[in-house]
This record gives sequence, C-alpha cells and structure tokens, in this order.
Amino acid sequence: MPSADVVRRRLLFSGIVQGVGFRYWAVRESAAFSVTGYVRNLYDGSVEAVLEGPRDDVTNFERVLREGPPYGRIRRVDGMDEEPRGKFASFDVKF
Repeated sequence: MPSADVVRRRLLFSGIVQGVGFRYWAVRESAAFSVTGYVRNLYDGSVEAVLEGPRDDVTNFERVLREGPPYGRIRRVDGMDEEPRGKFASFDVKF
C-alpha cells in the first residue's frame, strides 16, 4: 500500500506536443525526481502523463512538464488527482 505522502497525478497536455520530442524529453527530465509513471501520445494529438511519487517530487516535476520541451508549445494542461496505486517501477514512454 502506498505511503500517505505518495500522490498520483494525471496530466493532459494540448498544443504542439506531438512530433517535438515531448515524451523522450519528459523521461530525461524525470531523472531529477523520485517519480514513476508514464507519458504517451493520444490519438487526438494530445499527450498524457501519469506521475506517482512523493508529493514534492510530483509537484516539481509537473512544474517542469508544464514548461514543455524546447520545440513544443503547450496551450493547455488539464490535471487531476488520482489514488496512488504503486504499480510503476520507473517513468517511461508508454505506447
């Protein structure tokens, strides 16, 4: 069972977020945080990220993700809190 300090956050990014290296950039950036989960492209042209980990790391990683990669342009971010599940071993690209 996840610790009380562990949180899970689902984010949906819209804008110029596919074809700009967003997913692989996010995986590289995740190395600075104790966060697990995934990032993936969705069929509607948006990108979904699920972050799970200590509250401060999730919050800080989300802040980085909201800036986006150099060639991307994020127009909107929708986020929602979810119950932590503790099922991820790392932060990866999901296909």
